[in-house]
Amino acid sequence: MDSLFAPWRMTYIRAPKDHEGCIFCDFPKEDRDRERYIVHRGRTCFVICNAYPYTPGHLMVAPYRHTAAYEALSDEELLELHRLGGRCIIVLREVMHPHGFNLGVNLGKVAGAGFDGHLHLHVVPRWNGDTNFMPVIGDVRVIAEAIQATYDRVRNAWDQGGNE
Repeated sequence: MDSLFAPWRMTYIRAPKDHEGCIFCDFPKEDRDRERYIVHRGRTCFVICNAYPYTPGHLMVAPYRHTAAYEALSDEELLELHRLGGRCIIVLREVMHPHGFNLGVNLGKVAGAGFDGHLHLHVVPRWNGDTNFMPVIGDVRVIAEAIQATYDRVRNAWDQGGNE
């Protein structure tokens, strides 16, 4: 079994947040999709780039409705959440050519949720050898592409139909 270790994420989790409130509620209300890295707006859910990615291309799918309870999602929300997750995979395969993916929902802080009040689906592209000595020896993570460049490539592919 492979493990995805990202110990640098604790710095983010423990750090004071520069945004009051819930990004999954507030960001979609703004008209700043490029600045907020919102890739797509669906009917009940939206797709956003993770500003603190585990790997380049780390996307998240979240319902607009503020809830931490997966079991409370409506059928429409649940279906769109997972359909958009599938679309993320199509687009990321086209744009980033990963060897695999991790998909997951962290429910509660103890499960690793950085935003434990608003559930979201992580879509994390993975490559053979994407974990290396840098985080272990140098306490440094290597993200090979700026978030804005990743956003632009993903958004363009999404808008072009993403190999559908």
